[in-house]
Amino acid sequence: MKSITRCPWPSEDLLMIEYHDTEWGVPVHDDRLHFEYMILDGFQAGLSWKTILHKRENFREAFHNFEPERVVKFGKREIEKLLKNEGIIRNRLKVQSAVTNAREFLKVQEEFNGFDPYIWQFTSGKMINRAISTVKEIPATSEESDAMSKDLKKRGFKFVGSTICYAYMQAAGMVNDHEISCFRHKQCLKLAKAKR
Repeated sequence: MKSITRCPWPSEDLLMIEYHDTEWGVPVHDDRLHFEYMILDGFQAGLSWKTILHKRENFREAFHNFEPERVVKFGKREIEKLLKNEGIIRNRLKVQSAVTNAREFLKVQEEFNGFDPYIWQFTSGKMINRAISTVKEIPATSEESDAMSKDLKKRGFKFVGSTICYAYMQAAGMVNDHEISCFRHKQCLKLAKAKR
């Protein structure tokens, strides 16, 4: 069987490999998934994506499968319950930000007839193909993530700094940061053309 070449960052972690091979860099046009990535990337701040990924199912359960209409209704009782949930990241600011972001997310949906058209405007509706040779070439931020961060903050979103926004863009396929030698690089480019 022919071995495949992939980006080095998943290492030997099976969950990371699965995420790399099936999700990372795939263009997202589903609002529920946009919300999931936004919340998970916010919780990732200061931590590794591996940590978040291994708690993802716990997050999905705790945040009602990332349905913003349900998360926005979380009050004091629900927040305190989440802060006792050992299956997620128990950070009060991050938990509260998820509720704040659900509220702002719903406002954006209403204003733009969906979150998808709003968020993709930052890349003019197209995937940015970096065509990198090594992960060392991946930037922490970009002009697009700077603009996204600025606008999200202006709207009241929390934990949406430019670095977090760039990670979000990578996850949501707004930017293709797979190494050109990685088997997923071309696949994600094809998916970008097919989904629009």
